[in-house]
Amino acid sequence: MKRATRALGRALIHEYALVIYGSLLLAVLLTWPTLRYPLHTFPQDIWDPSRQAWQVSWAGHILITEPARLWQSNAFFPEAYSYAFGSSLLGYAPAGMIGSGPLAAVLRYNILYVLAHALLAVGGYALIRQLGAGRTGAIVGAVAFAYAPWRLAQEGHLDIISAGGIPLALAMLARGHGWSMRYGFRPGRRHAGWATVGWLVATWQVTLGFSLGLPFAYVLAVLIVVVGFAVLVRRLRRRSPRPVLGWRLLVTDLLGALIFAGVGLLIALPYLRVPDTGPAGTEIRFFSAPLRSLLIGPAESRIWGAPHAVPRQSLGWPAEMALLPGFVLYALALVGLVFSVWRMWQRLLLLVAVVVSVILTVGTTFFEGRWTYLPLFGHLPASFGVRIPGRMMLWVTLLLAVLAAGAVAEFVRRAEHLAAHRVPPWPGPWLRLATLVPLLLVLVETWNATAHPVVPEQPAAMRTLTGPMLVLPTTALTDQTVMLWSTSRFQEVANGSGGFAPQRQSELRRSVATFPDVASIEYLRQRRIGTVLLLRAEVVGTPWERSGDVPVETLGIRREDLDDNSVVFYLD
Repeated sequence: MKRATRALGRALIHEYALVIYGSLLLAVLLTWPTLRYPLHTFPQDIWDPSRQAWQVSWAGHILITEPARLWQSNAFFPEAYSYAFGSSLLGYAPAGMIGSGPLAAVLRYNILYVLAHALLAVGGYALIRQLGAGRTGAIVGAVAFAYAPWRLAQEGHLDIISAGGIPLALAMLARGHGWSMRYGFRPGRRHAGWATVGWLVATWQVTLGFSLGLPFAYVLAVLIVVVGFAVLVRRLRRRSPRPVLGWRLLVTDLLGALIFAGVGLLIALPYLRVPDTGPAGTEIRFFSAPLRSLLIGPAESRIWGAPHAVPRQSLGWPAEMALLPGFVLYALALVGLVFSVWRMWQRLLLLVAVVVSVILTVGTTFFEGRWTYLPLFGHLPASFGVRIPGRMMLWVTLLLAVLAAGAVAEFVRRAEHLAAHRVPPWPGPWLRLATLVPLLLVLVETWNATAHPVVPEQPAAMRTLTGPMLVLPTTALTDQTVMLWSTSRFQEVANGSGGFAPQRQSELRRSVATFPDVASIEYLRQRRIGTVLLLRAEVVGTPWERSGDVPVETLGIRREDLDDNSVVFYLD
């Protein structure tokens, strides 16, 4: 008991345990007021978060009840493979198995949102620490990576915020192979167990969506080639008495890569069946940001939002083009090029990687992307979600954070060396305190002004009506709230909206604009929709404003007025 208690005590105060505690606390504070009213508000807006809260709920619900129907969701009825109309977020399905209904979906989303920010910091810290930076440098780099200003414009996209598995998987794989940037390969430190967990985390990351998963797969492929070449050269030179990769590690890597690729391909199959939205080059050009966008902060930044309002208006799509990773991060990374714990050739290699990442981030702005973004992503269908080049800013930020961490780590190293040679070492505490200045400056730039609108209350009829049904009004934005409301019963609804919604949704909205009349009723019957719910409070100013008062006796349908000022039309 004593040994177990001591082991538990050591685990609770282990470096990474403290990192997790700090990351969770920081996530709560820097995303505040997300957890102030977690049952009733969403961060940034109510549209995309509503849809993604529904996605997590649907995945959890259907995997328990009828797993074979996973991709045939209750929304977008009667479309096939409708769950593939957005990033899958399948990795969050276990959370979706807990609770039911819109309130549980909103609470679940907000908790996952905060945890995703914490994982960004934990993953960033683990990677930078494994590469060889000290604790202070890793903390600064992790915070700069996790809370870069450009992320504030993505706070309504859980799939984009959920990128913490990328640096965490890279850290675990590096740890498993006994490699760090500062010390190189150390065969005595390799461990197949860490590599196994690294591949599992990488596989989990790709289940959250291809928008970040596909670039991550490309990076892993490049790393596999580089490591294979390095091992071959080392073997030919016989520089090490022990093999760099033992047979266990080789088998782990082979199986891990196969599982990663296999899971990715299985998830990709439904996405390949989704109707494309148009030429890839057109969408990529529309979302490609100019180079100056890397100096423009988003509107959600409390520090740079207002000062950058004018330059932000010059961007074609500010929500995806305000890509500032932080001026403090820029400054620290520049210092890291000349003053760092990393070797000079490593700094130059990091600089080249930053330049390549920036070129990919600006998409077709760089020589129209002919030799950069388009060959990598231009041939892929829109459903994969890789037609927004600005999301490659993840890699720019990560590389800048590694450079910045090198500078901070070198400053700490010299400060400790200076303090150790003084008698008495009185400047030590002051120098150590000075090492926290970069962290404080990074934290200032993370200050957010993210809105937290209240989620519309679920109509009582959504808890009792069965499908297939249509809820009016139906628009690209309001349909996402309807999807959230459907989490009580998961009845089939014709409503649906998402980044890859088929053109039939536009056809549906045009065809029912005159409801109730003969043409719209016949159209709905052809689509096997037997119930229409009209929300009087929501249809003001829409084509359906008077639909609840139209006589229906001659149309062959039945109408029922409900107590909550909504109307149900039965078409059968």
